[in-house]
Amino acid sequence: MTGHLTRRGLIAGAACLLPVAGRAGGGGTLLLTHPAFAAHETGPAHPERPARMRVLDEALAGPDFAGLRREAAPLRADAEAAIRLAHDPAHLDRIRSLAADPGGLPARIDADTVVSAGTWEAALRAVGASLSAVDAVMEPGSGIANAFCQVRPPGHHAERARAMGFCLFDTAAIAALHARARHGAERVAVVDFDVHHGNGTQSIFWPDPNLFYASTHRMPWFPGTGSASERGAGNIWNAPLRAGDDGGPFREAWTRHLLPALDAFRPDLIVVSAGFDAHEGDPLGGLRLQAADFDEVTRAIAEVAHRRCRGRIVSVLEGGYRLDALAASAAAHVRALIRAA
Repeated sequence: MTGHLTRRGLIAGAACLLPVAGRAGGGGTLLLTHPAFAAHETGPAHPERPARMRVLDEALAGPDFAGLRREAAPLRADAEAAIRLAHDPAHLDRIRSLAADPGGLPARIDADTVVSAGTWEAALRAVGASLSAVDAVMEPGSGIANAFCQVRPPGHHAERARAMGFCLFDTAAIAALHARARHGAERVAVVDFDVHHGNGTQSIFWPDPNLFYASTHRMPWFPGTGSASERGAGNIWNAPLRAGDDGGPFREAWTRHLLPALDAFRPDLIVVSAGFDAHEGDPLGGLRLQAADFDEVTRAIAEVAHRRCRGRIVSVLEGGYRLDALAASAAAHVRALIRAA
């Protein structure tokens, strides 16, 4: 971990792998979002800004997405209990206390991570979206096969007792642990294609062989973790990419390394940390992916999901800071989920 580095400070400084063995289940795709996510104010120069929600609202409003089932990301009574599945109670208490002190807002946890007047509701609704998405895909009669949570703030850098890198609570890890606690899922996977390594998810999952984490990410880069030698209990799979890599090395990492490991893990549910900042031109990225690469990796993940867990996928938005690229990439990802449902 190179804690002295910040995400913004670093600005200056294949075909589907597996055949479908029968698409059991089936259903639609659920989209969960809420206007409250735009009320998490981070400051006028901050890349993780409310405009990210606006461009996604516009991108997902077209005719390609008419079949989405749309629901408001809820404030759930069990959200705080779910957060404690992944985070120390003192961490939850600290974020709540910061948010409850209007005289101290906006509050900076570090150079990148902000709590403003709208943050607490946004963070709780982000968790609520992930919990409701898990409930929907795990319930056989729901009519939902997979889900996309269009939420902010992002989550995959938040460690058990530490907020960092724009992230307060690790929404993807919380979703995975909720699937275990509420639905009896024995083996849950998080797969992550954000340009930054999900150090929070990796650290939360590290000792548990029934939780799986796989990631492509630029390295060396923020947060300084994610080498291939970091293996946890044999359940951690990292495939670092180099600055300037395009879709070729990205797809190869997934098809040759990460997807076979995911398939061998035999998950009951797949959660996706869906970051789109590996797109070419992203100000926090340094890779050269295109929207088609996110379509391809989503389709390949869905093939494993159909083989192993009746197509169950919950996707949670992470990064993506070039607005046009975010819109195009997220749209490609959601189209692939719709086709896979």
